[in-house]
Amino acid sequence: MSHGFETLAIHAGQEPEARTGAVIPPIYQTSTYAQDSVGAPRQGYEYSRSGNPTRDALQECLAALEGGAVGLAFASGLAAEDALLRTVCKPGDHVVIPDDAYGGTYRLFARVAERWGLDYTPAKVSDPAAIRAAIQPGRTRIVWLETPTNPLLGIADIAACAALAHDAGALLVVDNTFASPYLQQPIAFGADVVVHSTTKYLGGHSDVVGGALIAADAGLGEELRYHQNAMGAINGPFDAWLTLRGIKTLGVRMDRHCDNAERIVGYLDAHPKVGQVSYPGLPSHPGHEVAAKQMRRFGGMISFRAVGGEDHAVRICNQAKLFVLAESLGGVESLIEHPGRMTHASAAGSPLEVPGDLVRLSVGIETVDDLLADLEQALG
Repeated sequence: MSHGFETLAIHAGQEPEARTGAVIPPIYQTSTYAQDSVGAPRQGYEYSRSGNPTRDALQECLAALEGGAVGLAFASGLAAEDALLRTVCKPGDHVVIPDDAYGGTYRLFARVAERWGLDYTPAKVSDPAAIRAAIQPGRTRIVWLETPTNPLLGIADIAACAALAHDAGALLVVDNTFASPYLQQPIAFGADVVVHSTTKYLGGHSDVVGGALIAADAGLGEELRYHQNAMGAINGPFDAWLTLRGIKTLGVRMDRHCDNAERIVGYLDAHPKVGQVSYPGLPSHPGHEVAAKQMRRFGGMISFRAVGGEDHAVRICNQAKLFVLAESLGGVESLIEHPGRMTHASAAGSPLEVPGDLVRLSVGIETVDDLLADLEQALG
């Protein structure tokens, strides 16, 4: 029997505990497990880096939400990305990455993976022709997407990019952090692996750091599981429990994030001190039709350009009061940031450098009229 998204978020991997009937999965805060005899671990558990029941519950839930075969939880989103790259790539391989990507992802490729011998080419993910041109037949192992992208909210056609990647013998990897599995499920459109920073919408309360990989293919999933254990950057049991707690309300939270964002986009789009507003829900957004095809709604992330340039953008960020000036996104509270000096500072001087006049909003679930009032005074 198939279940709806909200039912899976509450129940997948989270049956009542067998011994006591506890409705919420326990936090198995243990490093090791007693074995019934030499070489016979009880229910397969021997050491918590290799397996932990709380983490297993989260991993099963993640796989169910994304429609994948195997879900794996890591210490952070970047730990998940690193494990993925070192599982499927080797020195001399090549990856196509977004020309508008999270600064930490760019740093991982440019400062870490490149030194290991992994080559990469930035490409505009909203343009399949640009991705096709960036693919190096025989060398490209991964086509890496963000959709929407961070921070410019570009949209990639997942199905079209999957076809391009697979024709070249490459995997399609989609960072689904901005959308969350409630709004978008890339595996349904042909993605091979989905990446998440579970710190963001999945956890949803700015109180835990984590990452995830969800593989469409069970064989690849088991390869990733092997490297998860061998490399060791696992999600701890308490972090896994917090993330599971956040996931239970993901659907209702995302609807409120979207409701608030739509109101704010309408306000910003008409404001004389705001230039271009980037939000895939706007009919004027170049990726609007593609987003409408592959997303349930358009999310809680907004970027806009300040008409007064970089100084004005920084001033807006500094003057906000209810919008908290902070990195990260996807929590119940609204955040504001200047990507060029904050989350994307590592991309300065590179092809991924972001405009200095850009402001990024992570719209929370507060009373939207309060958020609008705060923006009004911050815009000055």
